[in-house]
Amino acid sequence: MFQDITTLLLDPQAFKDTIDLFVERYKGKNISVVAGIEARGFIFGPPIALAIGAKFVPLRKPKKLPGKVIKEEYILEYGRDCLEMHVGAVEPGERALVVDDLIATGGTLCAAMNLLERAGAEVAECACVIELPDLKGRERLNGKPLYVLVESH
Repeated sequence: MFQDITTLLLDPQAFKDTIDLFVERYKGKNISVVAGIEARGFIFGPPIALAIGAKFVPLRKPKKLPGKVIKEEYILEYGRDCLEMHVGAVEPGERALVVDDLIATGGTLCAAMNLLERAGAEVAECACVIELPDLKGRERLNGKPLYVLVESH
C-alpha cells in the first residue's frame, strides 16, 4: 500500500501546484485548524494552513508530544496504532480539515476525525493527495467529505 510521493516532492512546480489545488479548495471556507497526520500529513498540512490563515495541529504517533495529550486508538489491517494531540490545541466549535498524503483503509483518517471531534471541533473535510479506492477507505468515513487529487489502482 505504500505510494512513493518523493517524485512529487522533488519537483518544485508539481509540489507547489499540489498545494495550490488544496488552497484553492479551502480558502474562504472558515477552516481554522489544519490537522496533519504523522508523518506525511506534516508535508502537506503546514503550507495549506499558512495559505488559508489556519493553525496547523500535528496528530502524532504515541509518546512524541510533550505535555498533556488526548489519544485515539485505532485498528489497522496489520495491528493497532494510536494518534495523539495536545490538549487545548483545538477549541470547541473550530472547523477542521484533516490532511494526509494517502487514504487506504480509512482507519487513520477515522481516528483523526474522532480525536478532533472529541476535542469539540467540527471536521469539515478530509483531504489526501492519493486514494487507493480498491481498499474502500472512503466508505469508513461515515459520509464525511473526502477530497483527493489522484486515485491509484
